[in-house]
Amino acid sequence: MEPLSGSCLCGGVRFELTRPFRRAGWCHCSRCRRHSGGSGLVQGRVPRDGFHLLAGEELLRVYRPEEGAAAKVFCARCGSSLFGGDWPGGDEVSVRFGALDGAPSTPPQDHAFSDGRPAWDVLPDDGLPRHPGARPAG
Repeated sequence: MEPLSGSCLCGGVRFELTRPFRRAGWCHCSRCRRHSGGSGLVQGRVPRDGFHLLAGEELLRVYRPEEGAAAKVFCARCGSSLFGGDWPGGDEVSVRFGALDGAPSTPPQDHAFSDGRPAWDVLPDDGLPRHPGARPAG
């Protein structure tokens, strides 16, 4: 695959993906809404060996919720939500689609926590599966 680049709003953090996403989808849980500042976010999981941080390691800040949820990684300069998962370790990196510079080959495949979205959030009729809570493992 052609490398897919990504960055934060200020350009201080830059990364590249050299492997396709294993899966991708919308998450409408309260954490993702607060983290994104919107109705949710789209994220994809890429194998660790397919993720390469090119610049800005010193700008990365990590928030780990107390309840064991995945790490939230953002740029300390501009606040952009970038990635997460078991950062900085783990077998995968969860990359926020909003930080990508181009279109990934794996589009969103479903909507997780669709029953947890606020009343003002109207899901599109996109034909994607909707999970009332977490998406099934796999």
